[in-house]
Amino acid sequence: MRSSTARTLVLPLAVAVLLAGCSSDGDDAAQAPAADSATVDSADPAEDSGPEAFPPVNGAEVSAEDFQAHMNDDGTTILDVRTPEEFAEGHIEGAVNIDHGSPGFGDIVGELDKDATYAVYCRSDNRSGQAVQRMLSEGFTDLYHLDGGIIAWADAGNEVVTG
Repeated sequence: MRSSTARTLVLPLAVAVLLAGCSSDGDDAAQAPAADSATVDSADPAEDSGPEAFPPVNGAEVSAEDFQAHMNDDGTTILDVRTPEEFAEGHIEGAVNIDHGSPGFGDIVGELDKDATYAVYCRSDNRSGQAVQRMLSEGFTDLYHLDGGIIAWADAGNEVVTG
């Protein structure tokens, strides 16, 4: 009986000691915000209403607004993973066409710089999602794809070029 009482007293005491060791030391101002924090550190409140913070989580779907805002960032390559026929009918200006359904897709992707940034899209985001998953599995470190594909892009009023 004595051993049960000792365990009943020791366990809460041990938990309290562990929690006290994990608590703040009062120097919160020097600590960086958590990675999943929604806090925006901006001197200009107008900046808070724009696109989400970039870069997104590797492989994430992003809105047409975010895609448009960041597709021309230095070092970003826009990849259209639709067929060459679909690409010719209309694509985002500056995009490079690599057909996700072609037998050589894996070889072409294998030659790309895995540490570069890629903004990937297709018609509706199905193939781009598959392409991104394949690229992630091959070690790519900085890519995102357009939620809703070029359909969402055009619906948002963004330019589509032909040729």
